[in-house]
Amino acid sequence: MKDLHVDTLCVQAGYKPQTGESRIPQICQSTTFFYGDTQKMADLFDLKAEGFFYSRLANPTVEALEKKVAALEGGAYGIGCASGMSAILLTAMTLCEAGDNIVAASEIYGGSYNLFAVTLPKFGIECRFFSAESSAEEIERLIDGKTKMLYAETVANPAITVLDFDKLSALSKKHGILFAVDNTLATPVLCRPLEWGAHLAIHSTTKYMDGHAAALGGMIVDGANFPFLNNPRYPAFNTPDESYHGLIYAQTALPFGTKCRAQMMRDTGAIMSPQNAFLTYLGSDTLALRMERHCKNAAAVAKFLSEHKKVEWVRHPSLPDDPNHARAKKYLPAGTGGMMSFGIKGNAKQCAKFMEALTLVTQETHVADVRSCVLHPASTTHRQLSEADLKAAGIPENLVRLSVGIERAEDIIADLSQALDAI
Repeated sequence: MKDLHVDTLCVQAGYKPQTGESRIPQICQSTTFFYGDTQKMADLFDLKAEGFFYSRLANPTVEALEKKVAALEGGAYGIGCASGMSAILLTAMTLCEAGDNIVAASEIYGGSYNLFAVTLPKFGIECRFFSAESSAEEIERLIDGKTKMLYAETVANPAITVLDFDKLSALSKKHGILFAVDNTLATPVLCRPLEWGAHLAIHSTTKYMDGHAAALGGMIVDGANFPFLNNPRYPAFNTPDESYHGLIYAQTALPFGTKCRAQMMRDTGAIMSPQNAFLTYLGSDTLALRMERHCKNAAAVAKFLSEHKKVEWVRHPSLPDDPNHARAKKYLPAGTGGMMSFGIKGNAKQCAKFMEALTLVTQETHVADVRSCVLHPASTTHRQLSEADLKAAGIPENLVRLSVGIERAEDIIADLSQALDAI
């Protein structure tokens, strides 16, 4: 299916029934699997054969979604995780050990920032942050021999900055460092990071991939395009893993994917549930259609907000005067997504008055599903950040995050208008 368009892959990729089988993947709600042949089961445990023996590592329903998202991203292998956060955690754990560090953009989701800045250091893994607009030279100064990953988001949540892929990809190649990108808000319909030099594409499938706020999940897509073999920066991939009889991951066809599943998924059990994989698989069938509507609606809403007297500023790359407009045309030519941020003239109190006056658009801790919703990040999702961290993440006090749904644009705008009037 490599030659098919992403719209078609949304509908067709991931699962192919045999004669007489269910047309869509069935929910394999089982923890374990039967084998009458002892050697076949032993081969599974030794990673010598493909198959399923325990749903903590792999499951047929989850595998169908893994194959679909990998196809959408143009990757080689998918790993379905319990949530987007677990996908990021497993990525870091697969690459890093105590004493290593990650170099990441500061304009990322608050949970990701907290994981890197607070939680991972407790395990001896440091994170060094750079601004999305930092020069290559400034970012390079953060890199040393223990740097294991460059990390950023295609479209940052909630700063809505667009990633300069070329800049980070060049640094990745120069220093032999894996480049991982959270592609949640862009989705592979709008951008495929692996085509712009990334090695891993990460998703919170809870968002657009599911699209209906029904199923929690995450996904790591391995491009199998990073040179781990004999790379001195990654000794853990080039030394035998005695828990797998001396297996050397860099010598396998999928070094990252094999290590992540066989070692980290095995030991954490952070796999996606079959039920959530099934719901997400169904939701992703319409991903391309929904993203088209999200983009169209968001462009109309951004234009309205940019012209409103009670709005100080708007960040959406569809606007000609947006600082990321030209970059978005390069990396997201099919559309700039349904997420935006804007600043209410005033402070957090004015933001609260606006959000509480909304009747169609709801206030909730979620983004990127079919229903429009808002949130005040500084007092919720990014509440744990200091004032300095909020500034570094591009989150002023008057920022309102707006996820534009697939309702009629006129109805969304009418609700925003009357709520602004209430301030």
